[in-house]
Parts: sequence; structure tokens; C-alpha cells
Amino acid sequence: MQLYPANAAEALEFHKVRDLLLLKCRTDAARERVQDIRFHTHKLHVERELLQAYEYKTILQSGGHFPNDFTRNLHKEIKLLSITGGVLSGEQMLAFMQLALSIKDILAWFGKHNELFPTLRLLTENITYEKQIAETVSAVIDEMGIVRDNASRELMSIRSDLSRVRNEARRIFEGVLRRLNKAGYLADISESFLNGRRTAAVLAEYKRIVKGILHGESDTQKTVFIEPEETTELNNEIFSLERAEAREIQRILAQATKDLSRFAPQLESYYHLCGIFDFIRAKAQLGIDMAGNMPRISQHPGIHLEKAYHPLLYLHNKQNNKPTIPLNLELDRQNRILIISGPNAGGKTVSMKTVGLLQLMAQAGLLIPTGENSEIGIFRQVMVQIGDTQSIEHELSTYSAHLQHMKHFMDAANGKTLFFIDELGSGSDPNLGGAFAEAIVEDLAHKHALGIITTHYLNLKVMAGKVRGIMNGAMSFDEEKLEPLYRLITGKPGSSYTFAIAQRSGLPAEVIERARQLTQREHFKLDKMLHQAEQQTVKLSDKEKELDRLLKENEKLKKQYEEATDKERKREHFETLRLQNQVKKEELEYLRDTERKFKQIIQDWKKAENKQDVIAAAENVLFRKKLVQDNASAARKADKQYDTVGGKPKVGDLVRNKANHQVGTLQEIRDKRAIVKIGKLPFNVDMDGLVVVRKKKPEKTS
Repeated sequence: MQLYPANAAEALEFHKVRDLLLLKCRTDAARERVQDIRFHTHKLHVERELLQAYEYKTILQSGGHFPNDFTRNLHKEIKLLSITGGVLSGEQMLAFMQLALSIKDILAWFGKHNELFPTLRLLTENITYEKQIAETVSAVIDEMGIVRDNASRELMSIRSDLSRVRNEARRIFEGVLRRLNKAGYLADISESFLNGRRTAAVLAEYKRIVKGILHGESDTQKTVFIEPEETTELNNEIFSLERAEAREIQRILAQATKDLSRFAPQLESYYHLCGIFDFIRAKAQLGIDMAGNMPRISQHPGIHLEKAYHPLLYLHNKQNNKPTIPLNLELDRQNRILIISGPNAGGKTVSMKTVGLLQLMAQAGLLIPTGENSEIGIFRQVMVQIGDTQSIEHELSTYSAHLQHMKHFMDAANGKTLFFIDELGSGSDPNLGGAFAEAIVEDLAHKHALGIITTHYLNLKVMAGKVRGIMNGAMSFDEEKLEPLYRLITGKPGSSYTFAIAQRSGLPAEVIERARQLTQREHFKLDKMLHQAEQQTVKLSDKEKELDRLLKENEKLKKQYEEATDKERKREHFETLRLQNQVKKEELEYLRDTERKFKQIIQDWKKAENKQDVIAAAENVLFRKKLVQDNASAARKADKQYDTVGGKPKVGDLVRNKANHQVGTLQEIRDKRAIVKIGKLPFNVDMDGLVVVRKKKPEKTS
């Protein structure tokens, strides 16, 4: 994969994920793989690496143990095997034997689990266990890495003689110590070792009395260290035998190394395989920490994310017991470019980085924190423009450097390019910068590149529905609490909430009002409409949730009504809730209708020459909500004063109009119409729109 610029992966914070992966590795071989991790562009390669991590994750989560326990670094030892005359130590040979036995355990494990983990098992397809490796080592090296006594007859004879002479020297030396101590010649420490010889610690004034070889004296010169003449010859013999032992051990190790060198290719493949399994294990453990899953992989460029999280944000919030808002997003051939707008600190850049980072992780073979139905396409290029692009060395301003990057984007982009641009056109005059930004987006769209752009430019929000393949996205914002909701809504632009944030932040009212006056009226009106439409969308979502809750409650009450003995009381309660739901449905339908009309207003805005007429039409649509609110207020008032009786209305009954919730007396019935007297005035209404009610009795007070 080609990355632009060179630090594109760092801009998307992939290096932080790589550092977390390094911490999961136990071997140097696995760490080397992490450092050299690559972003693959072949579907089969990406799928294979993801499946390896997914299968290992399954093993870990099931509580099973995969026997890749060998973690020692043998890189130098393997090189030594190929050098003529090279000699391994006993400890190094023991490590090779442990490596071979580890491979034996791995192959046996796959034999027991048969075809449960086919992708992992495929890694061992050309690996066979060579039992002569362990036999060669165990014949001469014990479990502590020491050459065995029976490694050769010569060594056994030398060590036997050495043991006999050492015992004799020790017996004689201890006899000398007893004699010297009885004579009062010994110092407090009595004995020591100097120059590899066992010596008696004699008081300095007696050094001429004790016969032997003087090897040294203490710092205070009050004690001298003498090798008694009785043990000198024995010590010389011990020294000679020890040199003979060292020569024989060296000969045995050299021969064993030569024997092992025949298996150098197998040992290298064993070591390589253990490193791969440790690398896969690290990926699986990181996937568990991040709630990672394996997405579906498509050969065609595209992104479909369901319940996706920024992995670093997820881990941070998880550590602090905070929830993380999931991201749902789709980019494909029809909707190639997403323009995200909304308030500052509302999550635009985080949403963009989430998509970019997950794409890099997936093409690097890492499990990603998304829903199981997510799908990732293969891209050959990723281009990133995030943060300050000022170039001091080349004396370029932020905007000039920004344009140079955009030039590369437009020159190199194609249908297999994924790009991310944060605050396109920033750093320049708003009108001119907006014009250049629009031209750049059009060019990238015509080249079929896929990408995400964050912006505050109104003209980019407007163009999203005009140019094929470009769509809007908005970051939700709670105006009441002045808090971002970090929820991306695709299909509509977002307001910057500039004036709302300024007002809530305590900026003087006169400053805010003056800013309103200085702002171009058309732009301000459009941003205001975006603002109101977005808030209505948030409320619409709340209304839908409330409606779902009420409908479920209705179903519950209906069942209770059918089973209860007091059917009349249950029916009245059910009818009241039904009327309340009718109000909710009416308001919900109004909000949906307003949203449809608002989309039409945006289209009219693009085409109309007289912008004032479009703004007036928008205001007429947006501020009709008061009628719905008045209607809801009348319904609540009627619910407090009257109980629903039900049944077919008759002349003289007290009835309630379902449409406006006014209550009056039924005076006359004319086929499907009725005359209802409300106050002093008669009204002609539809019979189907009436329900019989009665005035509630006042509650008794004690």
C-alpha cells in the first residue's frame, strides 16, 4: 500500500496501536514482525492474516492452551550453526532441544484438534518433527545444560580421577587447618581461595613458621594466605585434571555442534514458526482487549462499518469505565465522499480517524473493534491531510502547504484511493478557500476516489447533494446541555452552533448580536435552518423511542385488558393511552414531513436565484411546530378534565373531538356528520372523529 505523506500512518495513530501490539509479544522474532508490519493489498493475504488472529482469539477465549511456550531468542545461535568450527555451549544446545520439543507439542496439539483451526494449522503444513535433534543434545547435555559425565569415556575417567584427588586434597587440607588452629596460628577467617588455590589464613607474625606457598595478604597486612606444602602437589594435579576436563568438554561440544548443524534448516524453520505463532498470539490478545472482530473482506474498494469504535478511545474509556459511542458509516461506488460538518470538538476528526485507523489495521491483518457485519474493501493508496501543514523549511504558509498536498491528492487519486482531509480549505479567505475546496472535492469525486472530509464551509455542505457521489454527514449536538453527542448522522449537513456556543459560553450579548449583524444574512439563515433541522432530528429520534415505548405498553395493557375482570376500567385506560399515542404519532408525522420539506428547501436553495423566497418558505415550515405544540397542550388539558367512556355517541352525550381535543355537547346527528355545541357556538364535525367522555370526579381529600 502507498501512503501519503510518509507520516500518514502516524497521523492516523497507527503507531500507537503498533506499540500496544509490541507489548503483547514475548519473543524477539515476533517483535521484529511488528516493527516490519505491512499493509497488504491482496485480498487472500489480508483474509489469511485476519483468520489466523481470529482463530487464535477463539482458542484464548475458550480457555484452551496453545503450546507455543518457547520464547528464547536464538537468532545468534542459528547463525553459529552455519559457521564452520563454531561451538555451542551446553545451555545453547539445551535451548535447541527445547525448541524442537516445543514444535513436537504444537504438531501433537493440531493432531488432537484436527480441523478446528485450519488457517493456523496451514502454517505447520511443511513442518516435521526431527527426533534426532533432541537425541543428539540429550546424549551429551543434562537438563541443566551441563555436559554429562558419560558423554565420553575419557571425560568419565577424568572426572573420576578429579573427584578422587579433590577428596584427598580436602582431607589433607582440613587436617592441616586443625593443626594450625590448635597452635594458634590461624586468623578469624581460617581459610580462603586465592588464584584458584585453597589457602590457610595465617596471622602475619607466624608466616615464617607455616611452610607452604604465600599467595597474598589482607589489606591490613595482619593476615597472610598460605597454601600448605602438604597440598601443593595435589592442587597441581587437580589443576592439570581440570584443564584436561575443559579440553574434553570442548571436544564433545564441538562434535555435538557439528552433529546439530545437519539440522540447521529444520531448527531455523522451527524458530521462524514459533515467532509467527507468538506474533499471531499478540494480535489475538490485542483483539480481545479492543473487542476486535474479523470484518468481511471485499476485493473492491469500499467501507461498511457497523458499531465501530476508535480502538485507542475505546481502551481509554474502558479503563475509566466510560461508554464509547459507536460509529456507523458506509462508503461505496454510489456514495464515495462523506463531508462531515458540525461544531468544534464535536467528534468530526475522531470519526474520520476511526475510519482511517480501522482501514490500516484491517489491511495489516489486525482484528478491528466493529460489529460482525462490517465489511472492509482493499485500497492501494491512503492519503491523509490532518493537522497543521505549515512548512518552515520551505517557507510555505499553512494554506500553501495545504494546497501542495491537495495537488498530490488530485494528481495521484484513482478508484482505489482512500483519502482523509481535515478542515479542507482552512487557512485562507473563507470565500476563496471555500471555492477552491469545492473544486478540489469535485475533482476527487470525478476520479472515483473514496474519502472523508471535515469542514465548516457552507458551500461544501450545499454541494453534497449536487455532485454525484458526495454526501453530507453531521455530528449530533445537544444544544440544551451544550454538549457534543459524538454521534455521526449521514445524509444531512450539520450546524456549527457558533452563536449557540458563544451564548452558552457567556460571551456578552451585544458582541453576539453584532456578530449576527456582520454575518451575511443568507449564510446565517441557512446555518440556522441546519441548526433547527438537526435539533428536530435529535428530537425525532427521542420521539421514536418514546413512541416505541408507548406502543409496547399498549400491547401489554391490551393483554391485561383481555384477561382482567374489571374490563371497563382497563378499556378506559387503554383508550386514554391510545389518544395520547395519537398525539405522539401526529407530532412524529409532522417532524418527518418537516424533514422532507427541508430537504426540498435545500434543493430549491441551490437552484433559486431569489434566496429570500427560499428562506421565507423555510421559516414558514420550521415555525409551524407551534400548532403541533398547541394541539398537544389541548390534549393534555382534556385528559386531566375528562374520562373516556367509549361507545357510539348519542344526542345529548358529552363528546371530545379527536383532532383538536375540544369538548362539547352532541346536539344533532346528520348521517356521518354531527352538530356539536362547544361553549356557545355549534360546530359541524365528522362522527368518526368523536368519542364519548364524562367529566372527572374531584378527588376526595382527607
